[in-house]
Amino acid sequence: MEARYDIAIVGAGITGCAIARQLARYDKTICLIEAADDIALGASKANGGLVHAGYDPAPGTTKARMNARGCELYGRWSEELGFLFHRTGSLVLGFTDEDLATLEHLRDNGLANGVPHLEIVGPDRIAELEPRANPDATCALWCPSTGYVDPFEVAIAAAENAVANGAAFMRGAPVTAIDRPKEGGFVLSTPKGDVRCEILINAAGSGAGEISRMAGDRGLRMVWRQGNIAVLDKEPRAITPLYPVPTPVSKGVIVTGTVHNNTVITATAEMREQGDKDTYAGDVEALLSGARKLVPDLDTRRVVRTFAGGRAVLEKTNDFLIEASDSTPGLFHAAGIQSPGVASAPAVAERMEQLLSEAGIELVERADWNPIRRMPDDFDLAPLERKEELIETDPAWGRIVCRCETVPEAEIVAAIHRKPGAISVEGVKRRCRAGMGRCQSGFCQSRVVEILARELGVAPSEVPLEDTGSWIVDGPLKNPDAHTGAIAEEDC
Repeated sequence: MEARYDIAIVGAGITGCAIARQLARYDKTICLIEAADDIALGASKANGGLVHAGYDPAPGTTKARMNARGCELYGRWSEELGFLFHRTGSLVLGFTDEDLATLEHLRDNGLANGVPHLEIVGPDRIAELEPRANPDATCALWCPSTGYVDPFEVAIAAAENAVANGAAFMRGAPVTAIDRPKEGGFVLSTPKGDVRCEILINAAGSGAGEISRMAGDRGLRMVWRQGNIAVLDKEPRAITPLYPVPTPVSKGVIVTGTVHNNTVITATAEMREQGDKDTYAGDVEALLSGARKLVPDLDTRRVVRTFAGGRAVLEKTNDFLIEASDSTPGLFHAAGIQSPGVASAPAVAERMEQLLSEAGIELVERADWNPIRRMPDDFDLAPLERKEELIETDPAWGRIVCRCETVPEAEIVAAIHRKPGAISVEGVKRRCRAGMGRCQSGFCQSRVVEILARELGVAPSEVPLEDTGSWIVDGPLKNPDAHTGAIAEEDC
């Protein structure tokens, strides 16, 4: 079976989803193809969610242009797509005269890149901007335009808006071969069926090299820069993002708040084998010691989760590759989108639109294009009046499943039925935070499995933690839950 589209985008990370959303405004049929079983399961979920301002990349690079423009666009994108974005500002802390010289260089970089209102500040101003910053810091680069998001929330919001505007989404569909018919275009083979398209956009993250090779283009060589990350429990007040003086390959260990008031320590940067997502004790200790240098009173015993992921880095360059192929007509690359990929995503999407137009592809805006995606109800953040209104409309809004994050049954059901919706426990977690709190789903996971099974019409033993095969439930249920009885006869 073969499906036909004008444009196929391979990779549903934050970059691919942003591109799909950008192009869905035009009178083109679009298919977003993802190897994994959900959105944003690669580098897009394994980072701290910082919207870096753009003072770090070397002026004149693609990365510098995308970073500064992407940060600028986030205000509008958050309003249109209904995701949380806090533009808090950030401080790069310095402790020596050598650090001060580096901060001045970063400021000059940022000004060249178009980053607004950069300023070198002293100890009094540092303490005013972030009282928990190390009092031994003698200087800092203050950057008011830095912010943070939940990166998977951004990717999900962009994908939902693209689908609402007619784009198709194929999950669990790794591309295994690409044919180039004589009449032009591409035929992509996947386990979910073949996809024929005229335009192929390669946003496959760490798989971008393989997609390039299969499409007949030069073989992009990718390397795996792995990073470990630690998440701490919520704070009464989110910490303003604090950076150390960067190294040539990394921004260093950063301490930042999040849109939900957790603290994140991110990230180490080690070259490792492709696909390595192990958490290393030495890396975690480096995170904790680096964090204490920035925030001496940080209680690192409050870590609730450590995890790791990889950045899709192009070999022998630290830059992004966003261009039309010079050897394969109709092929476009958004590859090597490492840090600051989250910050750059809206600008990468904008640039891809420009590349298609420059290639002579006619882009006619659809009359029914709707850029707005309403933010789903978040019961935990809703005012009391809205909570009461929701419970009046459906009592399931009053049945709390996740106590840590105050997530009711109705919010989980809504996450499952969004388009594209959750089909796994982790998919629910990314959409409404059930299981994201201090107990890390210790109390709510069984209820989430039950709700998924009921809403998807499958047995609990068919509900995965994440990808197909990551089953949670196995064996006969001895003592069915008398409250629901829903899984009494199922394998558990």
